[in-house]
Amino acid sequence: MNIANKLTLLRIAFIPVFIAFFYINIKYQYHYACLIFILASITDGIDGMLARKHDIVTNFGKLIDPIADKLLVSSALIMLMTQPRFEMSAIVVIILIGREFIVSGFRLLAASEGKVVAASQLGKIKMVVQIVAICTVLVEDGPFRAWNVPLGQIFMWLSAVLAVVSLIHYFVKNKEVLKTLF
Repeated sequence: MNIANKLTLLRIAFIPVFIAFFYINIKYQYHYACLIFILASITDGIDGMLARKHDIVTNFGKLIDPIADKLLVSSALIMLMTQPRFEMSAIVVIILIGREFIVSGFRLLAASEGKVVAASQLGKIKMVVQIVAICTVLVEDGPFRAWNVPLGQIFMWLSAVLAVVSLIHYFVKNKEVLKTLF
């Protein structure tokens, strides 16, 4: 197994650690959870960079990498939504997770027809904003809350808007693939 795939598996292994810090009742628990979330997110960038740089893209990596991303982000969103202190909108969570199901389904259908739907730059930007949003929501209590403005919620809604825009972009960019599927 190559290093990129190992990093992807490490990202999955970080998920229960992230969950544990999120729920364990210790001082700065959400800050620790945020740190674990950041470390897990960094593995995503590194494994992709290594896979491309060393041309070690594998079928296993193509399968497990997006699953790892969705598990990590979905876990965070659902946990944030279950804790009233974070004021996480169910609508935002539905948009973000729903978009991931739609894009994954579209990619699977395209793959069944021998077509590849690559990740878009807009989708990558959405992911970065989503990571920033989750981290900001986790740590914006007390001295981290700037001018009493809910920055985390603003970033969260921005990521929801980017999710919708990037979904539309996927379909427009891949309209030829859509035509062959229907």
